[in-house]
Order: sequence, then C-alpha cells, then structure tokens
Amino acid sequence: MEPRDRVDDHVDRWLPVLPDLDPDVEGAVTRMQHLTAHLRRTKERTLQGLAVPPHEFETLHALAGRGGRATPSQLASDLGMPANSVTGRLDALSRRDHIRRTPSPADRRRVDVELTDAGRETWRKAMNALGHEEERLLGALTPEERRQLSGLLRRVLLRADAT
Repeated sequence: MEPRDRVDDHVDRWLPVLPDLDPDVEGAVTRMQHLTAHLRRTKERTLQGLAVPPHEFETLHALAGRGGRATPSQLASDLGMPANSVTGRLDALSRRDHIRRTPSPADRRRVDVELTDAGRETWRKAMNALGHEEERLLGALTPEERRQLSGLLRRVLLRADAT
C-alpha cells in the first residue's frame, strides 16, 4: 500500500461535501498543483540566491535556447511580449555583463544579442539547481515510470491544448 500524503487528506475532506468528486482526478490535479508550486518556490529561491530577477532569467533562458545568439525580435517572440518591451530587459542584462549587443552579420541595420560567459554561467547555475530538484523529485520513480508519467501528461496536455 502506498503511503498517504497531504492530498489524500484533502480528498478525504472533500468527498463528503462533494460526493460526485472523482478522487483520482482531484488527487492528480491537486498533486500537480502542489508540485508546480514547489518547483516555482525552488526557482524563486535559486534565482534570489543568484541575485537574478525572474524576468532576466527568462530572457537568459530564451537566449540560451537559441544557441546563445538571437535578435531582440526573436527573443520578444519567444517570451511572448512586444518587441519594444524586451529592450529594458536587454539593457539590464547588458549592465550586468550577461549579454552583449553586436552588429548583425546578416544586416548591418540590425543588432544581435549574445550571451556573455558571465550570462551563460549564471544561466547554467540556475539550470543546474532547478534540474537537480527535478531529478530529486522524479527519482522517486523508476525510469520506466518516468517515461510512463511523461506520456500520460502528454496526453492530458494535448487535450488541454485542443480547447
């Protein structure tokens, strides 16, 4: 028998109030919410320890995801924000020596944004800490169980994305 967690107590409290409640649906959704909140807190603590505001980390992350070099408009698109809004983020990251702006080799009128060694190191430190916690949590499962969980969550996400 699996050990009980705080969500089991939550479901037990609500079943008498909502007799039609599916305990498996409520349990799964509530556990996902708790895990998401836990990972968010871990990220906040990690970034605070690195003295990196979350919005700057998001920008470093988007830039790293493009191989360390992108145009401001590509970053804005990746971040889901207007192109002119990314300028302030880039200014702050440039002051911290996390990025540099360089003339585009493709078009001299354009500027590219590049991760500096300091920016890449800050991004890596955050990613290592976050990845370590994700590995720790999912270490409760076997590799096959992790693959199965990922597949099941994929199916749920596809359903959410279809609406």
